[in-house]
Amino acid sequence: MLGAMKNILVVDDSRIMRNIVKNIFSQLKIPCNYLEASNGKQAMELLQGNKIDLVLLDWNMPELSGIDFLKKVRAMTEYSHDKLPIIMVTSEAARYNVVEALKNGATDYIIKPINEKVFTAKIADLNIR
Repeated sequence: MLGAMKNILVVDDSRIMRNIVKNIFSQLKIPCNYLEASNGKQAMELLQGNKIDLVLLDWNMPELSGIDFLKKVRAMTEYSHDKLPIIMVTSEAARYNVVEALKNGATDYIIKPINEKVFTAKIADLNIR
């Protein structure tokens, strides 16, 4: 599997934020295929139809919020915590939100605006290359 192209699902209702995330990955020179969703409902459909290696997930979105998507995914045996990394990437910076996300199975939490060094370090910790 070493060197295999990774599939990264970027879930954010802002196209600009999705592009920022993709640009950071491009700078890191991690070979990736990007799947994009503008809400949790679309993300769920993409997750069920594709092999996903990493999910980058916003909190506030229409139709199905990031936290509700997270809860649904973690309730599925095939996407338990150790089988699919999910990083919340959100402007929800309150301690309560961070705790709720981690308690519900988020692998990590990045607060917007994205600090590229923090983002890079958290991605490196996942060892998805």
